[in-house]
Amino acid sequence: MLGLKLYMAQRITALLMGPFVLGHIAVMIYAIQGGLSAAEILGRTQGSILWFLFYGLFVVAVSIHGAIGLRVIAHEWGKVTGSALDVLMWGMGLAFFALGARAVWAVTFAGVGG
Repeated sequence: MLGLKLYMAQRITALLMGPFVLGHIAVMIYAIQGGLSAAEILGRTQGSILWFLFYGLFVVAVSIHGAIGLRVIAHEWGKVTGSALDVLMWGMGLAFFALGARAVWAVTFAGVGG
């Protein structure tokens, strides 16, 4: 049953990531074609709850998706099983989330009010 739940979670996060990736690429193309500098991009994202939610949800989806994917690789290639496999999955998922959340915070709120 756990296998089915993880399978479904990975497929659902893949469906969520599709629009996030396309949105991110569209924004990057717009920024590059518009000749925006990094400072100008940050000026537009700082303090924006919309960008915080967009990239925050993106990070959550990627963290779940990536951790499940690495779990499968560790099991199939590394022959990792049991609780070690679960600890690896949770550890990597939390690490992905922590790194992504830190980046989202830096782009959306770290410089606000300072």
